[in-house]
Amino acid sequence: MNQVNIGLLGVGTVGSGVVEILNNNAEIIKKRLGFDLNLKRVCSKSISDKAKKIVQNVLTDSYKDLFQDDIDIVIELVGGYDFAKNFILQAIENKKSVVTANKALLARHGFEIFSKAFENKVDVGYEAAVAGGIPIIKAIKESLSANNINSIKAIVNGTCNYILTEMFKKEVSFEDALKDAQQKGFAEADPTFDIEGMDSAHKMAILSSISFGDNVTEYDVFTEGIKEISLLDIKFANEFGYTIKLLGITRLVDDKIDVRVHPTMVKKSDILAKTDGEYNAIKIKCDMADDTVYIGKGAGSLPTASAVVADVMDIARNIKHNSPLRIPLMSFPFNYVRKREVVDINSLEMDYYLRFSVEDSAGVLSKISGILGENGISIKSVVQLNKGENWVPLIIVTHKAKEKSIQEALEKIHKLDVVKSKTLLIRIDDE
Repeated sequence: MNQVNIGLLGVGTVGSGVVEILNNNAEIIKKRLGFDLNLKRVCSKSISDKAKKIVQNVLTDSYKDLFQDDIDIVIELVGGYDFAKNFILQAIENKKSVVTANKALLARHGFEIFSKAFENKVDVGYEAAVAGGIPIIKAIKESLSANNINSIKAIVNGTCNYILTEMFKKEVSFEDALKDAQQKGFAEADPTFDIEGMDSAHKMAILSSISFGDNVTEYDVFTEGIKEISLLDIKFANEFGYTIKLLGITRLVDDKIDVRVHPTMVKKSDILAKTDGEYNAIKIKCDMADDTVYIGKGAGSLPTASAVVADVMDIARNIKHNSPLRIPLMSFPFNYVRKREVVDINSLEMDYYLRFSVEDSAGVLSKISGILGENGISIKSVVQLNKGENWVPLIIVTHKAKEKSIQEALEKIHKLDVVKSKTLLIRIDDE
């Protein structure tokens, strides 16, 4: 075998990067593989002029041309659910190994796709689906495979991390930081997917599945976004010794999966708190390797494309040596993959930061603290700002309390006439 042939579906931001890497780094790729990777067919609705010059001789209008007998690996980079799922399943049925960056699809239909690939004895590579160019999937599936993974805490959305960093460093509002992120290309025109936490939830579902041998889907992940975070919260977090991050957390608790994404106050001494801008960071706690941390750019054309091509190279080696499925697709053989119960967040205990908007009058604090006390919630610190206005912020940080107790207390507090609007709650990581 002198070469492995590739079919590429989608030449957008990441697809263009794949074309560039395969073209510009062909020599080093061949040296590392011992044979060529040949881009045999490309199908895309739109394509940049730069990429088109490279692939114009192999362009096709039909995605089915990517299933031809002389193609060994297909790359799916169109995103979305229905079409991408059908394309991948058809490719697998045609005995093609697949590489994808489609985290949303894998977080919803990953088990079905991996099962179909196992039946057809082909590989599925998905390194680029989580944290762009950071090789976190390979680290979990291979480098840490001798360990029990205790927990993962991760910043896996560069858009949110950039916004929160700008709010802190430049003392700007959420809205201004978001506009800046959009102007610099770190945020989409419609940023909902990112700022509501859904993108992070998809990635945490994937990381949970391969870490614990479980079929975790997007529906299992408790998810909150960052759009309610204000500059005031950023400043108070700093005064209390914390930085606010949109954190993804997953761990096993009494053989149940605790997996969630939400704004979290992280101690400033933590490496995650020091990860700024568009960078991602993943901290894995293991029983034998202790803490390992992976930091890098979690998005972008070339970093993500680098992960795609690395997957292609791994699979090409398996094809070369006739060893498909050498590494289990979900990190565990299918007979070990389970569907565990998911931990109800209401059962968890942690410290909380609460920001109320209250009437600037006597007795307000006693009413709120009274309700917290009735629900077994102890107060660690209080800051009441007097701005000379009718409604002022009241900040309360609690000692460790049960989420259920906090939520029940807030429900009662919101009914008070002296409280305006919904209270902002931020969970505190005090590991």
